[in-house]
Amino acid sequence: MTQLNPRQREAVRYIDGPLLVLAGAGSGKTSVITRKIAYLVGTCGIRASRIAAVTFTNKAAREMKERVGKLLKGNATEGLTVSTFHQLGLKIIRQERKTLGLKNGFSIFDAEDTRTLIRDLLIQEHGAEGDQAVLIQQRISNWKSDRVIPEQALAGAKSPADILCAQAYQRYNRALKAYNALDFDDLILKPTVLFEHHPDILEKWQNQIHYLLVDEYQDTNSSQYLLVKQLIGVRAGLTVVGDDDQSIYAWRGARPENLAQLQEDFPGLKVIKLEQNYRSTSRILKAANTLIANNAHVFDKQLWSELGYGDPLRVIRCNDEQHEADQVVAEILDHKLRKRTRLGDYAILYRGNHQSRLIELALQQQQVPYHLSGGTSFFARNEVKDIMAYLRLVMNENDDNAFLRIANVPRRKLGTSTLESLGHYANENRCSLNQAIGRLGADHLPEAGLKRLREFRAWMDGVRRNCSGERGVSGIRQMLRDMDYEGWLDSNSSSEEVAERRMGNVHFLTDGLHRVMTEDQVDLEEAISRLVLRDLMEQQDEEEKGPNSVQLMTMHASKGLEFPHVYIIGMEENLLPHRASVEDGNIEEERRLAYVGITRAQQTLAMTMASKRRQFGETINCEPSRFIDELPQADLQWQGGGADTEEANEERGQETLAGLKNLFA
Repeated sequence: MTQLNPRQREAVRYIDGPLLVLAGAGSGKTSVITRKIAYLVGTCGIRASRIAAVTFTNKAAREMKERVGKLLKGNATEGLTVSTFHQLGLKIIRQERKTLGLKNGFSIFDAEDTRTLIRDLLIQEHGAEGDQAVLIQQRISNWKSDRVIPEQALAGAKSPADILCAQAYQRYNRALKAYNALDFDDLILKPTVLFEHHPDILEKWQNQIHYLLVDEYQDTNSSQYLLVKQLIGVRAGLTVVGDDDQSIYAWRGARPENLAQLQEDFPGLKVIKLEQNYRSTSRILKAANTLIANNAHVFDKQLWSELGYGDPLRVIRCNDEQHEADQVVAEILDHKLRKRTRLGDYAILYRGNHQSRLIELALQQQQVPYHLSGGTSFFARNEVKDIMAYLRLVMNENDDNAFLRIANVPRRKLGTSTLESLGHYANENRCSLNQAIGRLGADHLPEAGLKRLREFRAWMDGVRRNCSGERGVSGIRQMLRDMDYEGWLDSNSSSEEVAERRMGNVHFLTDGLHRVMTEDQVDLEEAISRLVLRDLMEQQDEEEKGPNSVQLMTMHASKGLEFPHVYIIGMEENLLPHRASVEDGNIEEERRLAYVGITRAQQTLAMTMASKRRQFGETINCEPSRFIDELPQADLQWQGGGADTEEANEERGQETLAGLKNLFA
């Protein structure tokens, strides 16, 4: 407790009712959550198995659990739940699957599986509507987040487009049921509906969770808010930590108004504000406070710091986007030389992923190592997921999720209606899809569909035999040749180069399997099991960022991180704020995004803008972002476009010269 400030200590010790901790950027909220868990167990005597803490990412949950483990020794943390919302929902569903009508081994569809299923259903029902899959997927996700069932969506549909989406939602849900599958949104939706209709099950879970802590509360959607409300019941053992100024995920259903809703649902709610910032200089915080004051607020707060006033915030005018990229890279190299810093101290933030391309080229040209966050992980690539599904099916013939992913990859004329009928039969007979093929008769399916299913099953049995014993990876390579996966990629890729690159990823995967088998002396099944644990690979990727790489990421991806020196590029109208948000009148969320970007900076902050940019093949003139006008002008130092002063240039030149002398000393 001695390491906490008075407000943090108060938040840790308050257990007399529901508590909202309004935690500003860099105010040490994770310390409050982890120490409160330790306080509940160590001082209040609540068993760890009766406490649950939920957050939004696996990484945040992992870090939280590690920190609690250091505070509580021995087996004091036994049974403690620290998870994401979706993991908590999955835990509830697994225990209550029979009531939910799910059989054991149900599948969970990720975004790609969902999109493919919706596209196949659209093509089957409407012919050429498959290109609407992404839009319909988003609508279905929003409906599920807002707890709207298909019948309600259909009843409220007005336009033909609304009716198409609602019908697709109904059809999609039926297919999921037939496949004994859930999608990501169901992991929250299903428990809330279950609790609503089964008070006895709800009471059981309320007795299981005596105290609930929720991180990043401003990012909760309607279903997540209801799940929290249901679980805590009348006991109201609840601490939520959030910051309405950092709510930047409305596009995926987040409702910052859930913070205000707490006051209505819990009249006895106590609010504690964490306003002392341990990250940034006072000047950076003054800029952030001044900017965000332009948004409407239910709760007001002012971040402050004891880290000194700090350097002015620089605004760099550039001629165009190429000049911007070259200028930022030159600035980083110059600053590193003058201040003897590390490349890992610098972050370049932007509104959209497309803005990183020229920066990457400029860094490569200067041979500056960098790490691009938010790039596609190797195991998230479609071709890798396809082959991993085949490998899982080789290992376990009853893996329904793997079966559904690759039954039609490459195309085998197994339509969604055939697979749906197979799924219904498997559900009714409590068996896997693979087992159902052996039991189905012509009275359940047309002869042609049944024949193709049996051919696929027989072929997979042959693959399994080919991969047994010492043959291993050679059997996998033979499988790829037999089904002409390379030809499938050729006909489903945008160019020959893309198809070659995707096939290269497949070869990399099979070579990796062979290497694991050879070096670790394990069989194919064990080697596949290790690759399935891809989360370990992603953790390793996180650890490999290292201190010698400039960090590149979107402002959305930067949330929760901090860097000594930050560059925000593209501070222009229609970039930040984004054109779509300007047209939709959603400026407040864009302002919150700019606020998040600014509060990542610890020591220095520079913002760039271009006078013109190329867009869709033509050059357009750019206007400075309105957010620059909303910053305290006395704290800005303008550079470029004729704004540089002779004194500032002279001072920088002397610092660079001193840096060079130190380098060679």
